[in-house]
Amino acid sequence: MKTYDKFTGKRILIWGYGREGKSTEHFLARFCRPEKVDVFEGKREDINEDLYDYIVKSPGIVMDDDNIKYTSQTQIFLENFRQNTIGITGTKGKSTTSALLHHVLSAAGKKTVLLGNIGEPCLDYYDQIDDDTIVVFEMSCHQLAHVTISPHIAVFLNLYEEHLDYYKTPERYFAAKANIAKFQTDRDFLFVGGNVPAMPADAPIVRIDFNNIPDYNLKIFGHHNNYNAHFVYTITHDVLGIEDGIIRTALSDFTGLAHRLQHVGNIDGVDYFDDSISTIPNATIQALDSVPNAKTVLIGGMDRGINYDILIEYINQHTEYNYIFSYDSGRRIFDSINHTENCYYRENLEEAVKLAASVTKSGEAILLSPAAASYGYFKNFEERGDAFKKYCGLS
Repeated sequence: MKTYDKFTGKRILIWGYGREGKSTEHFLARFCRPEKVDVFEGKREDINEDLYDYIVKSPGIVMDDDNIKYTSQTQIFLENFRQNTIGITGTKGKSTTSALLHHVLSAAGKKTVLLGNIGEPCLDYYDQIDDDTIVVFEMSCHQLAHVTISPHIAVFLNLYEEHLDYYKTPERYFAAKANIAKFQTDRDFLFVGGNVPAMPADAPIVRIDFNNIPDYNLKIFGHHNNYNAHFVYTITHDVLGIEDGIIRTALSDFTGLAHRLQHVGNIDGVDYFDDSISTIPNATIQALDSVPNAKTVLIGGMDRGINYDILIEYINQHTEYNYIFSYDSGRRIFDSINHTENCYYRENLEEAVKLAASVTKSGEAILLSPAAASYGYFKNFEERGDAFKKYCGLS
């Protein structure tokens, strides 16, 4: 059995005992020989750092400074498997791009695993990876925030204002994500979206423009997904040498992920789309532009103080849609627009769905695309999407 020597005889504290914390405990028990392992779920000031050689921090915990005593699952994984890893980050599209890439690699007969923010914690796969395994690792900003090693192939899809409740400034948010490439060498690969700011990088940069990409004949809606597919094509064809026909066939077979502009049903001729993953203004605009028969969109959730000017301008210009706002961020947007008869406010999602059904005709579509986080009203975006389907009578 393969072991990880770094932790041999060391005193370890697991800080945070959610899914990753429990996975870390399991990893240490199976593959390491530490002197002791403790678990802690409080504040940093209550940690006696002198008692421990390493502190494994869960990604959702805010820590402003870098400290060599602190590590993470992502750091531990990359220390072992960076050369196998294709890391994918970005404000939006990273789950779909990761799933697309894994789908193409599987279709090409490659040994591949899909892990990270999209699925199971990375250390759960520690004993499943050999030299031939290609790791597709969806990397959130929180997972990247304090790493000191970067994947062999890095993908930075896009950058929009997000997670300001955690990072406080856009610059700190960008800096966290930029770690995906910060520690690469000139023998690595870096693929960057057109709106990602310039950043120091030793790896050669391939910049992909959002507008100038070919059509991949996808089953999933939206130009943004064609953009995601172009990253996948470029990596698999130009770096990994997979044949054009295999890639294109696999891309066109992909049916998408739940809660990502997912068609969830039709009632009385009205199509319903669950885009609960939408937590920023740009995603809502993309959703409306992507669905040909879009008519009514449900907007609103937790107000994290992000800038909604681009969405407000879009709403003011596109009066062909019905806009139904809810919750705190919905109220802020509703109060900022030029009120017209096509804009409404309702207290919650259930009431918004009822109104949407009454103002949307057969042949048209209703979209849940909130442009806001779900927290405070739902456990996560998945629960919000499931609630949408329930209120629509589709589950």
